Amino acid sequence: MTGNVEALLREALAPVDPPLRLTELESRLTALAEAAQDELDSWELAAMRDPRNWVRPLVAAGVTVTAGTALVALRVRGRQQTRRKQSSTLIEYAERTLHDIAEEARRVLPDR
Repeated sequence: MTGNVEALLREALAPVDPPLRLTELESRLTALAEAAQDELDSWELAAMRDPRNWVRPLVAAGVTVTAGTALVALRVRGRQQTRRKQSSTLIEYAERTLHDIAEEARRVLPDR
């Protein structure tokens, strides 16, 4: 009976490749973040005097933050198993996770 439970657990906890939908989601989030960054880069500060011109930059900033955060979370989550195997303690695991989050944030927003 013990061998059967171990085999069932091993099968249930086996690593799997991410579904194709996650890869597609990552590419869409990347495209959204880049488009929003381009929109923000194209705005001139002089045009911001009129409050009617604030909508597009505010939406672009919101899209950048939302898509960028989701992209970082998706990528960091994808490497969770690797970090867990490399870490011997919970503190080391937390440090590796924070480092990974910072690295991904730099990749998503390289010019910021």
